[in-house]
Amino acid sequence: MANVNIKFNGKDFLLSCEDGQEEHLEELSLQINNKFQKLKKDLGNIGENKLLLITSIKIMDEYFETKKNIDKSKNELVRLTERFKELKSLVYDYKKIKENEIDCLSNDHKNFKDEIEKNKIEYEKIIGDAADQIENFLEKTSETSKIQ
Repeated sequence: MANVNIKFNGKDFLLSCEDGQEEHLEELSLQINNKFQKLKKDLGNIGENKLLLITSIKIMDEYFETKKNIDKSKNELVRLTERFKELKSLVYDYKKIKENEIDCLSNDHKNFKDEIEKNKIEYEKIIGDAADQIENFLEKTSETSKIQ
């Protein structure tokens, strides 16, 4: 245990604390003394016990306001976390829907491409057959002309 000499309201006090906590104890004592001195200045010398009580009440009020704000912030953080989870879920759902749409479009594109290729082959066959028939017709017409 460490000992720290603290000055409060013009008086010296020797306080004990855990080793390594000396600076923290001095800082806390300084803050309490500042609050006490401000109240003493604002309210006048109404007695040390009453000033200590009012100082304690003011510190507790600040503590509870801070705690209330922290609890409010925690609740807001929980709410935001839940909202973030909802949004994250929506993003993943949207991504899955779009991936499915892309897959469908890719399949449609492949099917359309295959159909175009099939039609091209059929068209080329029809053109080839038509060309052969025209050639045969011209040959027959040419032979018929030669005979006459």
